[in-house]
Amino acid sequence: MFQAQVKQRDAFFDNAKYLAIVLVAVAHAWEPLKGDSRILEGVYRVVYAFHMPAFIIISGYFSRSFDMRPDRLKRLITGVAVPYIVFETAYPLFKRVVADDPGQEISLLDPWYLTWFLCALFIWRLTTPVWKLVRWPLPVALGVAMLASVSPQIGDDLDLQRVLQFLPYFVLGLCMKPEHFQMVRTRSVRILAVPVFAAALVVGWWAVPRMDTAWFFHRDAAQQLGAPWWSGPVMVLAMFGCSLLLTACFFAWVPGRHMWFTALGAGTLYGYLLHGFLVKAGDYRGWFDQDWLHRPAGQILVSVLAAVAVTLLCTAPVRRVFRGVMEPRVAWAFREDAVREAREREEVPVG
Repeated sequence: MFQAQVKQRDAFFDNAKYLAIVLVAVAHAWEPLKGDSRILEGVYRVVYAFHMPAFIIISGYFSRSFDMRPDRLKRLITGVAVPYIVFETAYPLFKRVVADDPGQEISLLDPWYLTWFLCALFIWRLTTPVWKLVRWPLPVALGVAMLASVSPQIGDDLDLQRVLQFLPYFVLGLCMKPEHFQMVRTRSVRILAVPVFAAALVVGWWAVPRMDTAWFFHRDAAQQLGAPWWSGPVMVLAMFGCSLLLTACFFAWVPGRHMWFTALGAGTLYGYLLHGFLVKAGDYRGWFDQDWLHRPAGQILVSVLAAVAVTLLCTAPVRRVFRGVMEPRVAWAFREDAVREAREREEVPVG
């Protein structure tokens, strides 16, 4: 008697996604508070140097099998494009109501707040077959990012600066294999990660008055930041190296065994897209204007609340409520015979 084999999720990646999304939410909660604290600003920059790169590398790693098969294109549309359209509409409407700003425009071409990642993921994944074909994908992707950093004429449509400047991390994920993650998940690397992060915090504190935080967002060309054009490519390479180092240290600390939060890793997209409403509500309603929140105890409290909130938003009950938005069933929008026809075309002999 044969027993059905169920493919189990890798606990390491679910743990990494959960911890990364917690850092994303906490960093967003710091934004209204960090202006008064050089220490918090320095920590904010260190977190921003690796939390999205880590998330994007994992996204690239799990996109390795993507091709133009109809079933995979369907999942891309329903799992990325549809949520983008929904939340790109929902966030401006939310601002209209909560911030009493009826003039807030809705534009699907100008990603708003968190939605840039969905737009970028859609574009990156569509280009996956190209990167799998190129002989040296990572150097080419870095070249594209460097060119984008000196091209202010790219504009804001689809947040293409971010799409192109973060592209190398996605392509790196496409190129990675399981053994590459195993290389950093050793005791020696975990120990070395301690002084690396300590040094990064010191550098982050030192750089606060000397470096524009906008470099970490990758959404502007060098000229738009008031820097000479040649600094764009230099910063792309420098930040890519620093981000990879910190991301490797982050991965080294991620547990590989099943933890209490492992199952939450499957719901990180929910936490990512939903926590923004809480942060924005606090911003619109002046919750962060309380003086005591700008002191260390208040900043710690905000950090804990942000971590708890995004954790709850990744849980199964929340996912059940919002599944119709995040993972909509829109079979009616697709041709039922598309997959069958594609397979038949593949089976037709050439010549």
